[in-house]
Amino acid sequence: MSVSENKKESDSGFYETVKVVVQALLLALVVRTFLFQPFSIPSGSMKDTLLIGDYLFVSKYSYGYSRYSFPFGLPPFSGRVWSAEPERGDVAVFKLPRDNATDYIKRVIGLPGDTVQMIDGVVHINGEPAKRERIDDYIEQSPSGMVRRVPRYRETLPNGVSYDTLDISPRGNLDNTREYKVPEGHYFMMGDNRDNSQDSRVFGYVPFENFIGRAEILFFSIEEGTAAYEIWTWPWTVRWNRIGRGL
Repeated sequence: MSVSENKKESDSGFYETVKVVVQALLLALVVRTFLFQPFSIPSGSMKDTLLIGDYLFVSKYSYGYSRYSFPFGLPPFSGRVWSAEPERGDVAVFKLPRDNATDYIKRVIGLPGDTVQMIDGVVHINGEPAKRERIDDYIEQSPSGMVRRVPRYRETLPNGVSYDTLDISPRGNLDNTREYKVPEGHYFMMGDNRDNSQDSRVFGYVPFENFIGRAEILFFSIEEGTAAYEIWTWPWTVRWNRIGRGL
């Protein structure tokens, strides 16, 4: 085989590799934009539904698409296309209304037209208290080994959706609020860790346009303070029992 033939084969192999890489990147971009996008949990505002170190997939198609569904919010349109409205109790990712840039994840509590109010730590929707049942404590351990028990409640919304909430303090700053009237086209979002959540009680209502998608499933989870790329620690730092958990 001549040198020129060797060079042709080498060039052909290089361009074929580039082609495969480009196709893979385009496929990943399509999946991320239109189907599923991965997110990680950086704070404890949704404990114990979501923990720091959880990684989850969000379905982009659940609520349709807005400009915030696309990288950098590039498409120049407003509103949503192929829209489907969020349901009460959904765990959803959205852009923070005050900057339209920061990703937040909270639970849908109030729908357009609802009134929402916190009274003594109990959510009231349209004047009626949500069912709230005391269950076993949530137990967490700090890296130093200190154990803390946090009161946990099973909350049930009017549509029957149930989930656990934490109540760090019986007299939290946001346990008693004014009555919020949710405007049309907006939603009232709250974290499950009620005394440690910056949510609609602080930043106001979330426009439907700002929704990115609905949280669907945990695909990975690792203990707080451990980087996911530290593969050598996985046998004892990965929360194996959380992987595959639906939301």
